Amino acid sequence: MRGVPTARDLTRAKAPRTQRARAARPRLGGTKDICPVTRNGRTPTLLTTCQQWAFMVLIAVEEGLPMSSVRPSHEEARRYVVGPDSLSWAQASDVRRLLLAPYALLLQVAHPTVGAGVAEHSNFTNEPWQRLTRTLDYVDLLVYGGDDAIQTASRVREMHKRIKGVRPDGGKYHALEPEAYAWVHATLMLAIVELHSRYIRRLTPDDIESSYQEWLGLGRLLGIRDGDLPTDWAGFQSYCDTMIRDRLVDNETVQTVLRTIRTPAPPPGWPQRLGWLWRLVRLPAGYVLTLTGADALPPELRQRFGVPWSASKQRQADALAAISRAITPILPRRARVSGPTYLRLRRKAIACDEFAPDSYLDHSSRPGGR
Repeated sequence: MRGVPTARDLTRAKAPRTQRARAARPRLGGTKDICPVTRNGRTPTLLTTCQQWAFMVLIAVEEGLPMSSVRPSHEEARRYVVGPDSLSWAQASDVRRLLLAPYALLLQVAHPTVGAGVAEHSNFTNEPWQRLTRTLDYVDLLVYGGDDAIQTASRVREMHKRIKGVRPDGGKYHALEPEAYAWVHATLMLAIVELHSRYIRRLTPDDIESSYQEWLGLGRLLGIRDGDLPTDWAGFQSYCDTMIRDRLVDNETVQTVLRTIRTPAPPPGWPQRLGWLWRLVRLPAGYVLTLTGADALPPELRQRFGVPWSASKQRQADALAAISRAITPILPRRARVSGPTYLRLRRKAIACDEFAPDSYLDHSSRPGGR
């Protein structure tokens, strides 16, 4: 919507002096300044080009600074860790979240920076399930990892420092651009709320607000600065409307994701002798994932991405959602809060990843181990 206050406007009045000084710098994380894209046939101005180069310099400087320059202190970080009594714990890992994985991914890669980063630095096309499990690994560590979430978040941000390059339009990009980095985190919150609204049970406004405040705290663990996302849910909704309207675009990565979802590869570990079975189920599975992902997208994005939609598909999506809501009361708690079990099952695989916390590592493989 027009006139939506920026994150800087929302927080400036109550920011401490150090934050106000930081906010006085050019805000390169806004919807117009980061990674200027040619719009309406107009070439970016000299000012926006200079701002882009200034941003890249800031990123380069950050790579030489300690992580505490962006992330909270350890004492502050512990306040953001969520536990079993949190709403995030109850909401973030229902097994039906797989239905909206395509939705979150499409929102992410439609951002020019994220789309370019996935295209150049990810093997999503050949390993879509690995991309999904890595996302679930880090999200579940963030929500269900306790104090391990602090170390995981630090390592996730560290990994993103090397993700940079040149977009198809010729502009430079970096994964730590505040707008793009915050947007990925934002899409996960959107997916949680949409999942509950459509497939589980609609959350109350108070629950959504409380969940959003917890999600902001988890974002701080990842190095998303105060002010990069709005301070409340109402502001967040306006922010998302603005991002969808002004910043998300159709691109080759979006189309690659759509093609991959329609005909998914077999999951890792699928027995070769059962390849015939996957060939039977992959098209129906791909149809369902495409249906649920497209249903959650705003109509303007479906049109922008060229995703066909009809009254018949809407009825199919509504029927699937109604069935899902109907079975919610009989689902065991392990299915509605699968995160802790998921982390136990994935422990060895997570230990091999860069963002694994120390507690997941094999002590015998550490320096000094036996």
